[in-house]
Amino acid sequence: DFCTGLLDHVTVLIGIAYGGKAIAGVINQPYYNYEAGHDAVLGRTIWGVLGIGAFGFQLTEAPAGKHIIVTTRSHSSALVNECISALNPDRVIRVGGAGNKVIQLIEGKASVYVFASPGCKKWDTCAPEAILHAVGGKITDIHGNSFQYNKEVKHMNSAGVLAALRNYDYYASRIPNTVKQSLVP
Repeated sequence: DFCTGLLDHVTVLIGIAYGGKAIAGVINQPYYNYEAGHDAVLGRTIWGVLGIGAFGFQLTEAPAGKHIIVTTRSHSSALVNECISALNPDRVIRVGGAGNKVIQLIEGKASVYVFASPGCKKWDTCAPEAILHAVGGKITDIHGNSFQYNKEVKHMNSAGVLAALRNYDYYASRIPNTVKQSLVP
């Protein structure tokens, strides 16, 4: 079965932006817990609002001193791999979905989410960004620029994604200039 092992990657995202900033988000995982057996309750909803907090999960930090990178499962490239190597990974997790990658951060399964490639869109990052910000994390493009969410901006996050619950500055400082030069905001 093609989907076996990937159903938990499926997310439904609802992001709310005001004044160009992500302020609230919902990540629904309709197949969460699908491997727990036929009696298991399927699905969960994680949500967050800036200034209020985030709910529906247990906030956990990644193990201290470990560099666990979560990145794209299906859009790897030489640039993506160069960027991952520069972060000195102890482990690399490859999963689908921007929402799913941010869940890896807030549940302590990964230290940093890096996607050194265009392809991710504003509708992929708005909801996860609001949730990550609500718990003190940070998400930007590879250059450290905040994402803007208003009708005038292009939909593509053409300069990639860099996010962390903690130690964002450490990871941002390790992004190679060659990667930055290849990804134009």
